[in-house]
Amino acid sequence: MPIFAMLWPVIAMAALTFAIWFVLVVQRLGHMKANPPTRDSFASAQNSADYFRPVERPAANLANLFEMPVLFFVVAILLIVTELANDLQVLLAWAYVAARVVHSGFHLKGRVKGRFLSYLVSMAILMAMWIGFTVDTVRQAVAYNAAVATLEGRQE
Repeated sequence: MPIFAMLWPVIAMAALTFAIWFVLVVQRLGHMKANPPTRDSFASAQNSADYFRPVERPAANLANLFEMPVLFFVVAILLIVTELANDLQVLLAWAYVAARVVHSGFHLKGRVKGRFLSYLVSMAILMAMWIGFTVDTVRQAVAYNAAVATLEGRQE
């Protein structure tokens, strides 16, 4: 059952990404309505960045969700495919998602200290997931090699 249970935090992480994208769209459209852009507003990448500066936090947070969380998606998929997902990994996955939700909340509100702390917590959780996956993979590889050696020894 942990293999199926691992899907839910993956779905929740994707939902967080879509939610931040939605916040981005709403804030940008509101900004454009309140401050109609001119041709010069988008004449260069710098002009565009300057124009959207008052509503840049959602865009920066969305970009963050395509950085380290990529490693979360990878390890979650590997845990599912290799059938190494267990209750601890599912718990860690949910903790990671919760830490990223908190991080996004602090990021959108511009609270640097809370944002950094929640980032560190999420990184510690992500590293624990990867360490656990690596240890379990090595353990499985050793057991496999031992089983193969035993079978080969019987056939001689």
